[in-house]
Parts: sequence; structure tokens; C-alpha cells
Amino acid sequence: MTTAHDALSQLATRLNHAVIGQQHVINALMIALLTDGHLLLEGLPGTAKTRSVKMLADALNIGFGRIQFTPDLLPSDVTGSEIYHEEQGKPTITFKPGPIFNAIVLADEINRAPAKVQAALLEAMAEGTVTAAGKTMALPQPFMVLATQNPVDQEGTYPLPEAQMDRFFMKVEVDYPDVDAELDIIRLVRQEELQARNEQQSVLEPINIEHIFSAREAIKRLHIAESVERYIVEIVIATRRLIGIRILICHAGSKWGRALAPALH
Repeated sequence: MTTAHDALSQLATRLNHAVIGQQHVINALMIALLTDGHLLLEGLPGTAKTRSVKMLADALNIGFGRIQFTPDLLPSDVTGSEIYHEEQGKPTITFKPGPIFNAIVLADEINRAPAKVQAALLEAMAEGTVTAAGKTMALPQPFMVLATQNPVDQEGTYPLPEAQMDRFFMKVEVDYPDVDAELDIIRLVRQEELQARNEQQSVLEPINIEHIFSAREAIKRLHIAESVERYIVEIVIATRRLIGIRILICHAGSKWGRALAPALH
């Protein structure tokens, strides 16, 4: 009988076989999945950010939606919109769900859309619901937003607002792999192309999502010593104070402030 531990080991193995040279990304995906969190992957094009998310959805065989963020994207393109049509000769308005109504949502190049579109994700990421057409609708479980973005110094990008950044459990920087990993990637791509051409690609049995829910419940029941809880709180408070000091210094505009600001980034 397969246990939750066995299922998670199988999932990690599949992801490592499909995404080469990005072990820290695989670890972050597993942590976000088990803690019911959202993940932001930042890196240059060609670092397997999108592939990592798609491989996770394929391995779990759950609903997958992709949103390609562009400057002309509208909030309704994310959440969905009401559509007018005729049913049995009578005019009817129905709500057509957007790609946000999936278990895993890939927000691809999220920082290429303006803030009003990014804000369409806020309620979904914080509460697991979407309010549209005057109704609040629950999203499927599990629900994860896995967003990718290019560095903000790239042309045509918008920095994510603080409210949006706060919704992500982690931000992971994705760099190019080393030489050996690049060689393995070449061989993997060629193998996948040959399998697709010969139509002999084996279909692996998906990981049972119930094992993920079971692992989440086990994590919730973990005992944490009071000393560890206090340490966590102290780190959070210290981080808030540091952010406050950095904001004051950056807004000061003095030579002293400009000199210290880079050290606080």
C-alpha cells in the first residue's frame, strides 16, 4: 500500500527527472505544495520555470490553467466574465470561469501586466475564492498560484506591488544550470522528441492527490516548541523593522540615506 511518504518521494523523483539542474526549484515546489502556499519564480528566459510548473501539474494530473500576462490583459481575462447568449430562445447571461478556476495556475511572466491585473489574483491567493458577477465562488482544492517573472530590469516589466508579493509563500531565484546539467538537458530534450515522434512515450500513473492532503494534515499536527515559535516571531518582527528603516532612509533623499540604502537591499 502506497503511503503519503512514498507518494511524495515518487513526485520528487519525477520532477527531478523532468527538470534538470534546478534542485532548489523542485524543493520549493514541494514545500509550497505541502504548506498550501504560492510560489514566485524569478529568472531569465530559458531556466525551466514554466516547465517546472507544468511537470508538477502533469505528475498530479489535476486541473491546470495558464495565464500569459501581457500589458493589455484585463482582470476579467483572469477571473472570468459574464456572457450573453440565447437558451431555448430566451436571452440568458451565464458566468464563464476564467483560468483562475484550476487547481494549479501558472501566472506566466506576471510582472508584464499592470497592477490592476495582478490585483485580480489577490483574493484568490489569500482566501481561495473569487468574487465576480456579484457572487463569491470557491476555488478548487488544492489551489496554487505558481508565478514566473523576469528580472525587473528587463524591458516591459512592472514591479509587483507589496500587497501582491505578500501573497507568495516564497520567492525563488532561478539561474542557468552548470555545464554538466546543460548536457543532460540536451539529451533529455532529444529523448523526448524521439518519444513524441515514435508515439511511444510511456504514461506514468499520476500521484494520488489524497496523499498530498494527508501529508498536509500531518504537517499541521507537528509539535513546535515554544522556543522555536518565539524565534520565528522575533525574525518576523526584526524583518518588519528593517523594512521600515529602509523605507525611511530611501525616502530621506540625503547623502547619508543614499549611501546606506544599497546596504539594506
